[in-house]
Amino acid sequence: MRTAKSFFLMLKHQKKTFIGEGMKAVRVTFGLLCMVALIVLTTIGCEKKESGEKSEHHLDRTKEFVTVATGPTSGIYFPIGGAFAEALKSAGYNTSSQATGASAENISMISKGEAELAIAMQDSVMQAYKGFGAYEGKANPKLTACMRLWPNYVQLVTLRKSGIKTVADLKGKRVGVGAANSGVELNARMIYEAYGMTYADSKVDYLSYGEAIDQMKNGQCDAAFVTSGLPNGTIMELATSYDMEIVPIDGAGRDALIQKYPFFSQTIIPANTYNNTIDVDTVFVYNIMLVNSDLSEDVVYDMLTVIFDNISTIKASHNAANKHIDLTFGVEDVKIPLHPGAAKFWQEKGFKTPQN
Repeated sequence: MRTAKSFFLMLKHQKKTFIGEGMKAVRVTFGLLCMVALIVLTTIGCEKKESGEKSEHHLDRTKEFVTVATGPTSGIYFPIGGAFAEALKSAGYNTSSQATGASAENISMISKGEAELAIAMQDSVMQAYKGFGAYEGKANPKLTACMRLWPNYVQLVTLRKSGIKTVADLKGKRVGVGAANSGVELNARMIYEAYGMTYADSKVDYLSYGEAIDQMKNGQCDAAFVTSGLPNGTIMELATSYDMEIVPIDGAGRDALIQKYPFFSQTIIPANTYNNTIDVDTVFVYNIMLVNSDLSEDVVYDMLTVIFDNISTIKASHNAANKHIDLTFGVEDVKIPLHPGAAKFWQEKGFKTPQN
């Protein structure tokens, strides 16, 4: 009220000045009006900025810090996870995108409260949630998810000179199975099992797929498991400079894998994804976004709202995100319970939440 009253008093004074001083008064009045316009516009801008940092639940986003656990800088998790952090930051959240060893480390970070969001392969998550496989006797029923992400394709790569044509041909060979207890390594272990083999049948190295492929180039590794979205940059580089082949995951071994671990699904690596001129049979497993179960319902609901309001930022981060991360895909493929805030969000959008 005081500002408005002062404004009208100044106008009254300017009216007197105009009568007494002619054109000089016009210049003074015009200057005063410019000042008033600037003040009004500045006030509106501040109000917009403040409202942009508040959610419909009157949540002050500037007081929330979100760490997104991603993956190695050479992989797909890192740029896509960084895009999630950027989307949340644009709405006022304080965010950090952290490079990690991927699924296993991310599950650990979420479990310890060291991250608010974390990307992980669903097969690893299911083992941690139910306490089997690599997590035998260490079930964590507090794990919750907030959304489905993109499919990770199991890609078993080799060089033609190795003579490896099938999974069975891995016997006696030097094989990079992924960093110990990583999502890639858990996939490799389950595939060996499905084909009636164990690591004892090969000379396994617990290397990340980037390291294993480097060893392959140097003649120190015969094959490497890679589990990622398509295309994978490290594989593309190998295929460009070397006579690379993709070993199929098919036949009775694949069927046994899917029967025992139904979070795997049959698929193909399409022709010309790399240097492959034909489709190659394999399996995939979805990545999902884990969310810290200690976060409030309002925070998780609001984060999902912000993420899908800024989905273009996430889609631009990688081809896999562009094709597979979208509101329309829902969450029926997520095999663990959703956080209550996420369940509310998806139910309001008309999607089923089978695990809730």
